[in-house]
Amino acid sequence: MMISVPRYKTYSEYLRQKYGEKVYKLPVSLPVTCPNRDGQCGHNGCVFCGEIGAGYENLPASLSVSDQLAANKAHIAPKYKAKKFIPYFQNFSNTYLPVDQLKRHVLEACQEDIVAIALATRPDCINDAYLEMLANIQLEYGIDISIELGLQTVNYHTLMKINRGHSLAEFIDATQRIKRWSMGVCAHLILNLPWDDMIDTIESAKIISALGIEQVKLHALYIVKNTVMAEWYQKGDFTLISKENYVDRVVSFLEYLHPDTVIQRLIGRAPETNTLFTNWQTGWWKIREAIEDELRVRDTWQGKKCEYLNGRAVQRFLSDD
Repeated sequence: MMISVPRYKTYSEYLRQKYGEKVYKLPVSLPVTCPNRDGQCGHNGCVFCGEIGAGYENLPASLSVSDQLAANKAHIAPKYKAKKFIPYFQNFSNTYLPVDQLKRHVLEACQEDIVAIALATRPDCINDAYLEMLANIQLEYGIDISIELGLQTVNYHTLMKINRGHSLAEFIDATQRIKRWSMGVCAHLILNLPWDDMIDTIESAKIISALGIEQVKLHALYIVKNTVMAEWYQKGDFTLISKENYVDRVVSFLEYLHPDTVIQRLIGRAPETNTLFTNWQTGWWKIREAIEDELRVRDTWQGKKCEYLNGRAVQRFLSDD
């Protein structure tokens, strides 16, 4: 019988090993916006971002955190016999509000069956005062807290093109600050932005590894209707790489990524009803299977080419004779 060997470190297995059983993420919406929308860092947001942000499956932010968690648990728990959960503060920039308000929302999520809390935000919304508050909650309640940072690309020219409102420097600064407070970091990356190539893909893996970032979330660019990106797409101002090229980029990214980094996902999902382009009009699971098949065909794996850290040039002088 052929045994399937894991070729990358999956999030589901990481959670199972850490918490002893299957753990489910529950999306939470807060009444927040983004400093790249309201004029603090920019206007109109990223060129690919729609009016509802990232959480298209979320409950309304007008509901309390407790009510959202209760509703999501009522749906998930009986269906999957789930007993442990991670509230995921997902939509827009969830640390972009006064520190006392954020504290109140996070404390509301500290419930008996909650093992961790994840907060999605931007690098320019990370501050030591906020991190100290979160670290104190983590210590007092024994709940792991991680920050999911949108980076999208390490190519600072592309960051300007997509109107991110921050550069690579802010991401590095935010990552280092979060780690000093003993909280985890998950980096979000889009591997098929039109102005990036394979060099950017590999450099993304190298920078994530060099910074010691614990988790990564990959997704392919999708074109949301009524956005600047949609206007460019309809005018033919750029072209998107093929599905096969995306698979190639993900495999190369994994090869250069540190083997201990946890992969939350290889491809994202989006509502086709509100998009002009989504995952090459293919089911996300089919693309994930194509990536896993390509890893097997090449007989390669996560970290295979991660030999560039810790002074590669002088390592030969330290090897045993």
